[in-house]
Amino acid sequence: MKKTKTKNSRALKRRKKFFKGLRHFLLIPVLVCVLLYGFIFTATMPFMSDIFSIGSMFLQNEDANYSRSYENIFTPSDNTGDTVNADDVDYPSIDKQFGTLKIENRGVDAKLFFGDGSVALRNGVGVYAGSFIPGYGKTILISGHNNTYFNGLKNVKKGDIVKIRTSYGNYEYRINNTRIAKADDKSTYDLNAEEENLIMYTCYPFDELGLTEQRFFVYGEKISGPAIVGIYE
Repeated sequence: MKKTKTKNSRALKRRKKFFKGLRHFLLIPVLVCVLLYGFIFTATMPFMSDIFSIGSMFLQNEDANYSRSYENIFTPSDNTGDTVNADDVDYPSIDKQFGTLKIENRGVDAKLFFGDGSVALRNGVGVYAGSFIPGYGKTILISGHNNTYFNGLKNVKKGDIVKIRTSYGNYEYRINNTRIAKADDKSTYDLNAEEENLIMYTCYPFDELGLTEQRFFVYGEKISGPAIVGIYE
């Protein structure tokens, strides 16, 4: 009887040892695959992002209706005063159209969104959420695609007027400078500026698809439009 128990005990230990070894045998290839995938993803992502961007431009259906992708809170304003109370300003949230931007005779006429994500740039141009909207007396940083709504920036000249229409007031900015710089050049804008200024930018050169290493910047100074008051009250 003891021999039988001993024999069964040894057989049970052998089976446990076998299955433990099998788990280790299967775990190693899985870990190798995960590590290999992570390495390939990290190494190729900078190149693949451009490919995906270019591919989406070619595959996009031009007749598609994207109006359901965002909410339009813009209505023409009749404010002719120098100021507007902050309580009367419907501060937009991400992906909402709150105005329009136009540079006459330069090929720039776009819907203006808050936020510069895919929804905004697919349907118009977008204010970087880390900057400000018109009227706050600070920097307004707006981006758009070089082959769509901001392609016309290549035609602008100093002295051109940028017209921004919002629900709480209408604004004009005079272009006073342009600049080509690397995409990671932080000297191209100052979000802490004490005066209201407009900065528009897009990928450069204008005829290239996908992300590029350079950006084309257009700078403007405010010449008219109501200041938002009572912000901190």
